[in-house]
Amino acid sequence: MTQALKFAARVFHRVRCTPELSASRDYRNYDSAPRRLADIPGPSTPSFLAELFCKGGLSRLHELQVQGAARFGPVWLASFGTVRTVYVAAPVLVEQLLRQEGPRPERCSFSPWVEHRRHRQRACGLLTAEGEEWQRLRSLLAPLLLRPQAAAGYAGTLDSVVRDLVRRLRRQRGRGTGPPALVRDVAGEFYKFGLEGIAAVLLGSRLGCLEAEVPPDTEAFIRAVGSVFVSTLLTMAMPSWLQRLVPGPWVRLCRDWDQMFAFAQQHVERREAEVAMRNRGKSEEDMGPGAHLTYFLFREELPAQSILGNVTELLLAGVDTVSNTLSWALYELSRHPEVQTALHSEITAALGPGSNAHPPATALSQLPLLKAVVKEVLRLYPVVPGNSRVPDKDIHVGDYIIPKNTLVTLCHYATSRDPAQFPEPNSFRPARWLGEDPAPHPFASLPFGFGKRSCIGRRLAELELQMALAQILTHFEVQPEPGAAPIRPMTRTVLVPERSINLQFVDR
Repeated sequence: MTQALKFAARVFHRVRCTPELSASRDYRNYDSAPRRLADIPGPSTPSFLAELFCKGGLSRLHELQVQGAARFGPVWLASFGTVRTVYVAAPVLVEQLLRQEGPRPERCSFSPWVEHRRHRQRACGLLTAEGEEWQRLRSLLAPLLLRPQAAAGYAGTLDSVVRDLVRRLRRQRGRGTGPPALVRDVAGEFYKFGLEGIAAVLLGSRLGCLEAEVPPDTEAFIRAVGSVFVSTLLTMAMPSWLQRLVPGPWVRLCRDWDQMFAFAQQHVERREAEVAMRNRGKSEEDMGPGAHLTYFLFREELPAQSILGNVTELLLAGVDTVSNTLSWALYELSRHPEVQTALHSEITAALGPGSNAHPPATALSQLPLLKAVVKEVLRLYPVVPGNSRVPDKDIHVGDYIIPKNTLVTLCHYATSRDPAQFPEPNSFRPARWLGEDPAPHPFASLPFGFGKRSCIGRRLAELELQMALAQILTHFEVQPEPGAAPIRPMTRTVLVPERSINLQFVDR
């Protein structure tokens, strides 16, 4: 599930040297005094701006992480107006920083999403809240989502969503030109699946995303989700004076969030009325397991605005992680048929007799190759390629002291493609997670973050991915589009395919 606000870093550039990034190397020189912020190497502001705005850097920030680490080493500094950002691109240093966090880690102090909440007088949800409010919401939601048994409790709810996804993929085959089994823009289909799944968990209702005719308000919500990430990236890259001259990205961001809030409010109000009617004469125990998440928020007597803020943000967060990861997973499996065959065999063995069997969530979570495929896809294509922190005290990172309130970006894309950590780092090799290679540093690939700020929907996202992959590969052999060129990722706040992924779903 997407953690989009953690991607506060926008500024990367080319730099000078090529040190090896090794998990075992200690970057701090304990024989000399720690150095200060001014000693950190980095690009000049003019060259950095040219990279961003004249050379297409905004859409390839993930690549600029790799270039920055290759030229400056594991730590570098870039300035954008009055904002200075320190970039960290070595697993051992990422760990060092994260282990110095306080009880309420803070992210980027400037967030257009938070500004929207203030401007519209909306309550912040878990993605945008900070300080004590964030801690309160996190403590409330974590038991409902982060515990493995809690996430597994939603498997029955998600099962019908996955079945409908398989049916929709069948219907979408052969539309337009190309082979009869070709489905165009699979990410668009998986966006619908992601929204349908998270809505079923949050609201206990189906939105109709996977029907032959998708409701117009649902289509509008999906478009708003895609648009808001683009406008967020542009708004964060623009200094305030430029925003006043070019207000378009900010206006579009507000429009998208307003649309998402209106959509969520409509469904929350329906659920609230249903819960009130259903609760008449019933005790809490009568609700039983599997009740939707919003019901639990009602039971905690959160203010209505807080419930709406959390539901809206969780609907958004539940879409990108599932849709993008599922798209990349099937893309890579289509290009590596030997891995797909082995995974199909593993899933078939778990299913047992009968092609329509649906294994329990616990069984899927024990399939080693299935888990390795998901981990490898998230290593190659982390949904959020960079993470940010604003330390509340002076901290040590390698040779340097980073002052409090300094924006620090953790370059997860760069560390997850570090050849010192992952041999053949740009290759899809799930076997690396099954003992074929030496184990990487535990902080080399952190697709869901770490610690108190880790993705609260991780368990749910993993469950959805495992269930969807199991059923898709049970029913279809996934093949690439004939003659299609390789597809690269691009940055749109989150990491997405640079163009539509089209795949063939051939009946088994």
